[in-house]
Amino acid sequence: MSMTGKLARIPKVGERVDRKDVVAVVKLHGVITPQPSPLARGVINLAAVETALTRAFGHERLKAVALQINSPGGAPTQSGLIAERIRQLADEKKVPVIAFAEDVAASGGYWLACAADEIYAHRTSLVGSIGVVTGGFGFTGLLDRFGVERRLYTAGENKSRLDPFSPEKPEDVEWLNKLHNQLHDMFAGWVRQRRGDRLSGSDDLFNGDVWLGTKALELGLVDGLGNLRDVLGRRYPDADVVFAEPKKPLLARLGLSSPAAALLDAVEHRVAWSRFGL
Repeated sequence: MSMTGKLARIPKVGERVDRKDVVAVVKLHGVITPQPSPLARGVINLAAVETALTRAFGHERLKAVALQINSPGGAPTQSGLIAERIRQLADEKKVPVIAFAEDVAASGGYWLACAADEIYAHRTSLVGSIGVVTGGFGFTGLLDRFGVERRLYTAGENKSRLDPFSPEKPEDVEWLNKLHNQLHDMFAGWVRQRRGDRLSGSDDLFNGDVWLGTKALELGLVDGLGNLRDVLGRRYPDADVVFAEPKKPLLARLGLSSPAAALLDAVEHRVAWSRFGL
């Protein structure tokens, strides 16, 4: 049987080969923290995601970049640095960025989502939490119980603010509240800048609450309901979808970690996720 017409034509020397368009997907999964994690599970910071971002935006015939976000938030500075880097690359390459919220895109996770031109969420996704929180413990009673004397020496009257082994001072709490308010204003300003008149104008938008995807759509925090596969399939049916994941820390790649560090890391991450029932 003749194979004529069954094989693709071999291009001539020097002839340009028609290649498919590309949509690059960057996975942003985990707690946002400047500290590397000894665990294999992901953490999000600029150092960890830089390679994935530059690789994603560096594709030839790039049509769009998608952000697959699953994060309860974390460090505001890292959130801001990553979001700014995404916008810088998007403006340089002149390609749209689409964010997809999975289980949760809250607090710093939503900050990252706002780096996109459009945001989609599943109807059950948890979205929002536009606020600031600081947690800690006080151990003064514990020290007294065991007869331990705290000795702390500083130069600068405010150097030991909020020391967990010293009694809490009202002026220190007031100072912390001022920092929270300043960060909250920055967060809200970023959301307003990126979402513009798509926001509903509700007074509840910036109260730190979190909503399911359906309510987030009503409030203008997202642009639609859907998942990455379906939305990209409809919008770019002929494009190849390629994934770029942040690199794992060296110890995780080698399968090595300190048991104590791993335990503390796991507890910290568990607390962050548990705030959203996950």
